[in-house]
Amino acid sequence: MVQGRCSAVAATVLLCCLLLHFEVAQSASFTVGGRGGWTFNAAAWPKGKRFKAGDTLVFNYNPSIHNVVAVNRAGYKSCKAPKDAKVFKSGKDQIKLKKGQNFFICNYIGHCQAGMKIAVTAA
Repeated sequence: MVQGRCSAVAATVLLCCLLLHFEVAQSASFTVGGRGGWTFNAAAWPKGKRFKAGDTLVFNYNPSIHNVVAVNRAGYKSCKAPKDAKVFKSGKDQIKLKKGQNFFICNYIGHCQAGMKIAVTAA
């Protein structure tokens, strides 16, 4: 009877691992802005694309003149990052999308206002 219970637990753990692997294998990676990378007039880039929670956005840019800031809706609309906003500055940032709305801006002066911002909704 104990051996049967152990087999059931092992089978359950194996099934969970397979499901987790399947979920990870199904995530996609998107290079923001395509070949041009993260730059001005990026706001329209997400149009026509389908995103899921767990997908990765890759932001390629020159870190001496740009950054990426994860903001909320208000920060996106106002082009102002909240004090607790996460700032990325590597020039090759990889950010996993969370379910729902995800907003990103460049907070260098004038960049967000020039369209260096995106809003992405992940299913």
